[in-house]
Amino acid sequence: MHLVQLLLPLFSNEGEPFGQALFAQVEAELAERFGGVTAFTRAPADGRWRNEAEGEVHDEVVLFEAMVERLDEAWWGAYRRALEGRFRQDTVLIRATEVRLL
Repeated sequence: MHLVQLLLPLFSNEGEPFGQALFAQVEAELAERFGGVTAFTRAPADGRWRNEAEGEVHDEVVLFEAMVERLDEAWWGAYRRALEGRFRQDTVLIRATEVRLL
């Protein structure tokens, strides 16, 4: 079993907020494909990192999680590229962790 986490930005690179419909679409897609999804959308996470070109970069993100039996890396790669297009991002972070249910 794997826990797959998607970190999606609340704002475009130009500072414009993304509409709720974009996040609702992701939530619906993940729930349909995997039978459920958890969306942490009420209190955005505050991300900061250093970028050689821009210095310190700041972003506010929301987290979506799905539990999957089998990790289909090809599907997730294609989905990541689709999200990068929708959210106009160079990179959308999707990470997976192997989990054991207790």
